[in-house]
Amino acid sequence: MGTMVEIITYYLLKTWDFNNSTSIERRLFEYGNDDITHNVEYSLHPIIKEHEVTIDNDGNSITSTKILKALERRVEISKFKRKNNNLLDKHNILRNACTIGESGNSLLLTSFKTTGQNKHELLVFEQMQKPYAIFECKRVGIEEGIKKGPQTIEKAKQGAYVARTASSLQKIRTDTGEKYGIIYRSDNKPYIKPYVELMEEIIYSDDTELLKKFILTIGFVSNHGNWFTEENHNKELKVLAQSYDWLIFLTDDGLAQFIDELILNPTRDQEAFKSSYTAHKKRNVFTKVKMDFEADAVLLKYFSHKLNEIEGWFNIIAPEGKKITELKNELIELRSKNRSEIL
Repeated sequence: MGTMVEIITYYLLKTWDFNNSTSIERRLFEYGNDDITHNVEYSLHPIIKEHEVTIDNDGNSITSTKILKALERRVEISKFKRKNNNLLDKHNILRNACTIGESGNSLLLTSFKTTGQNKHELLVFEQMQKPYAIFECKRVGIEEGIKKGPQTIEKAKQGAYVARTASSLQKIRTDTGEKYGIIYRSDNKPYIKPYVELMEEIIYSDDTELLKKFILTIGFVSNHGNWFTEENHNKELKVLAQSYDWLIFLTDDGLAQFIDELILNPTRDQEAFKSSYTAHKKRNVFTKVKMDFEADAVLLKYFSHKLNEIEGWFNIIAPEGKKITELKNELIELRSKNRSEIL
């Protein structure tokens, strides 16, 4: 089930048009403390440059070496350390957010633009190392014979710690329990306001002092009775809701619809996804990183056609009263910033 939540989150981001900004399992430095890093499931990065290249469809793997060779006439690729990844291997397995190179300040990733019988058109995009948003997916199962998964609070605290240490926007409490935000300018003078008000001000401002080290933190959670019930928020969910800027809960109905329509009762053109999920596969082709090529096409089509419906699968736990479309707008706003001026 945890893999399901990760895949739904990833393909939602792709359908929101954040494919070129997305990295998977990228290292994140703590704000103000470079001695500690954390791997986060997904991160969105500013795009420095984008390129298009054409690769022969010869039936062999599409390797990082092939892509870099096709790119070398227009990009100084010597500054990048090549990563030994295949965008598509000989078994027709796609690598999502495929990194083909890395420099001190940027990442070089690639994905398909179009596919053809003789030629493939690829997108190659250079991302800044520092993200403007991160996503974590949390889901813990219930062990047989007990009523509650023993690791739920540990998972919640782990996610909460990363969320609280990622960004320059820090959380503080008043004596009466109100949540405020505090952020420091370069002169170390603090700027304090009610948390959500300050977060929105930063996102929609052009104040480089406020935006420079700000990272929006988003948590996607599910566990259907462990984290959350209709009557109350369990301790674990309260911990996460106080830590992430956005906490989004995938409902039972949403997860059930995803499983029913794509795995249990797929239409004829969705059979590729079902076959990629079977337990009899010798290699794992159902993860956020690796996906059967035809199954990827099914997922993209499914999410594109049902986007409005899929956006209704989620409950917004924090900030209260928000809609998921407002999160999408905030991410679009952060992506639009002129990062050369900010950094």
